[in-house]
Amino acid sequence: MKARMPAGFGRPDMNALMRQAQKMQEDMKAKQAELEAAEYIGSASGEMVTVKMNGKHEVLAITIKPEAVDPDDIEMLEDLVAAAVNATVKQVDETAEAEMGKLTGGMNIPGL
Repeated sequence: MKARMPAGFGRPDMNALMRQAQKMQEDMKAKQAELEAAEYIGSASGEMVTVKMNGKHEVLAITIKPEAVDPDDIEMLEDLVAAAVNATVKQVDETAEAEMGKLTGGMNIPGL
């Protein structure tokens, strides 16, 4: 005699999956807005140059200490500004990746 499985056994509840996906999407939108509004600070060469940026990668402020300014070596100052911007961008990206990863459970979702 064969045992019968209950109707629908082994099949996912599509309505529950859709609700779960919608909830995840809403959570991700809220987290994205939170990350975009946050401010991040990066610096170069012992905080000689500091950059403040939001989560949309918009530079809000750049602070340069007077001792970083050498009129005979403008190239070094340019390099410090670039390094500080790059450090801040990296911080924004790593924070966003970590926070969104918490929501997606490590799933690789394109566009995030």
